Amino acid sequence: MTTTTPQVADAPVKPDAVSEPAESDLTPDKAVTLVQRVLMPRPADQLKVRSLYLDEENAGTRVVQEGRHSGLIAAGSEVSFATYFNAFPASYWRRWSVLGSIVLRVTVSGTCRIDVHRSKADGESMHVTGVSHVGDDERTVEFELDLAPFIDGGWYWFDVTAESETQIREAGWYAPQAPVEEPRLAVGICTYNRPVDALAAARALVEDPAVLERLSLVTIADQGNNHVKDAAGYDEVKAALGERLHVVEQPNLGGSGGFARTMHEAFTRSDATHVVLLDDDIMIEPDSLLRARAFAAYAKSPMLVGGQMLALQNRSVLHSMGEIVDRETFFWTNAPHTYYHHDFGKRTLRESADLHRRIDVDYNGWWMCLIPRTVVDEIGMPLPVFIKWDDAEYGLRAFAAGFPTASLPGTAIWHLSWGDKDDASDWQAYFHIRNRLIAAALHSPHRHGGKLFREMLKADLRFLINLQYSTVELHHLAYRDFLAGPEALFRGMPESVVQARRVRATHADGQVLSSSADLPLPSMPTAKAMRFRRIPVKPLQIGKTLVSALVHNARPVDPENLETPQLNLAFQDARWFLLSRLDSATVGTADGRGVTFRRRDPATFRRLAATSAQLLRRMAAEFPDLQRRYQAAAGELTSMESWSQAFEEWGYQRV
Repeated sequence: MTTTTPQVADAPVKPDAVSEPAESDLTPDKAVTLVQRVLMPRPADQLKVRSLYLDEENAGTRVVQEGRHSGLIAAGSEVSFATYFNAFPASYWRRWSVLGSIVLRVTVSGTCRIDVHRSKADGESMHVTGVSHVGDDERTVEFELDLAPFIDGGWYWFDVTAESETQIREAGWYAPQAPVEEPRLAVGICTYNRPVDALAAARALVEDPAVLERLSLVTIADQGNNHVKDAAGYDEVKAALGERLHVVEQPNLGGSGGFARTMHEAFTRSDATHVVLLDDDIMIEPDSLLRARAFAAYAKSPMLVGGQMLALQNRSVLHSMGEIVDRETFFWTNAPHTYYHHDFGKRTLRESADLHRRIDVDYNGWWMCLIPRTVVDEIGMPLPVFIKWDDAEYGLRAFAAGFPTASLPGTAIWHLSWGDKDDASDWQAYFHIRNRLIAAALHSPHRHGGKLFREMLKADLRFLINLQYSTVELHHLAYRDFLAGPEALFRGMPESVVQARRVRATHADGQVLSSSADLPLPSMPTAKAMRFRRIPVKPLQIGKTLVSALVHNARPVDPENLETPQLNLAFQDARWFLLSRLDSATVGTADGRGVTFRRRDPATFRRLAATSAQLLRRMAAEFPDLQRRYQAAAGELTSMESWSQAFEEWGYQRV
């Protein structure tokens, strides 16, 4: 069934090259269902952002966009579509879909050459096929391309070499057969006092006619007091969606409760077969929604389809390619053969061998994730845990029930990367720890938690010598609440964030000041501060520095240092080997909007360290019983009925 074509006649023959196709072989009759549109950048996109759509390295001038799906290529230019949003992630379709081939369809006018290339899992690329077009008459060509060679990795893409001015329009990747199902999409957006951001995400979807046509429902879970219905742009979104827009105002239940609400609406108040969860503080490429839908439509069996994360503040950067949970430490980490922060503005897809291997994941963050109704019917709703770990735990639960997750390249949103946050040490530290423990109780294969509790003790000591007492206090609250069992999870959900903020504010490091200028100038001489900033790199240096830090934390504090900071530190400079040898310092917050005044307190250090050791020993000893209790309660905690009852008790209003 595969139609292949040769390279340019005077080029050296490549392994995949065959004879030039007959004209009849290029008749556009194999494309059945569009699964991925070829996109042009937006006119306002910076050069580095254009690199997500076009590789213009060999172009004499930039491609001139004529909308999002058409562009003019200048005579004498060569443009490659081997880019994040326009190459086809063949290995993912090979692994997870029913398709055996994919069809590239391109409508072209102008004298040019179209060449199709593919890559292997190691990033090596090769020519597959190509065709020349002469003259200004418009012509549509198709190439049906085999998916068999992509078991471990690889992409398809095409290049255009223009002899005269050439127009490329309505190019896309098509399935040559009907889908397994026709998903009916619901979209769920969870927001807390970000009505403008939430509406911007919704507006991006409704402004694309192809996306708007596919939407059965859009639910916005509005959990703040700055309401979506009162924000500019609401009337526009409402007019586009009509009865398909549900805005539900409810108490602040975090991401867990907000996304649970959108899932509840999708599967109890519509005929949607799939729901796509979206964060509010994102920028979305609308075609990502259609790509996730198409992937689900051709999946061999029901599965979760995740969008990858691009960095909102540096939009050519792919921040997260895929994640797993390490079962030994029970902590999330990047999946094997991935790395964070790849900048396509510096290295193109063809130049980045690491981006061609297929990545298998345990879960996908709910900044964008498609979940089938079948999965919810089988495994239930999210845990009632407010925020953090709800998405990871759901992915693990789905996998255990036979529903895998794919983080699909070319399907993505832009989101503030966690490198620009410090939520592991602010009030959210409570949820990070408590929910990690709950997820471990449900899914850890280790009777006593593996390395989980040892790693938590190390983390507590690190926070203590960094003078972050409020973070460790929050950890203790999390430990105690975990030990108390699952019975209070639903009941305590609305007030949990209030309690966490209250505990954090009991320590100086949890109180944010507007500027270090609000305090006296630092007292430590610059020369001495320079010596303290030296990074220990050798094991002996690290050991000596750590011992020195622990000894220092046992000594009395100079009272003057409690009023006057010894140093003013930028957020990125607040490292353990420096702070552990100080009595005080101001440290900038991750968002750059303020500072905290951290002050050493030996008595607090000893109390918190001893409590950490005691609680962690107890949890390790009781972990088998805790696993039994949480696993026994999981069904009720995640049932649609339990969430329905909770929503009624907490109160809500549909707008």
